[in-house]
Amino acid sequence: MKKLDITPISGDFSVCKIADLSGVPLCDEFVFLSKTDEEISLVCLSSSVPENIAEESCGWKAFRICGVLDFSLTGILADISRVLADGCVGIFAVSTYNTDYVFVKKENFNKALDLLSDAGYNIV
Repeated sequence: MKKLDITPISGDFSVCKIADLSGVPLCDEFVFLSKTDEEISLVCLSSSVPENIAEESCGWKAFRICGVLDFSLTGILADISRVLADGCVGIFAVSTYNTDYVFVKKENFNKALDLLSDAGYNIV
């Protein structure tokens, strides 16, 4: 499998469980929102966390897999996850229509990028 380009994203992120959709910073550059029958989850810049959170995990950094990934492609997130798991780096992943975003705890961010670079990914 051809290794893809990875772009680090500046800023610190929080992963939150929120009570309702009021206060969600939809105009921010990065906002990831999911809703199920059990919860509403929000990933956003830590500086934009709304007041109505039920739980929060802060201290996350992110990178994106560059480009638009065709739905027929397989194993991309699995390979990145394997590389990082082998290096003892946990992840929180979010997929969008175009691509995938991977979040790691701030203290593991540089290690994660080094592991991926060593595995052949191009950090741009």
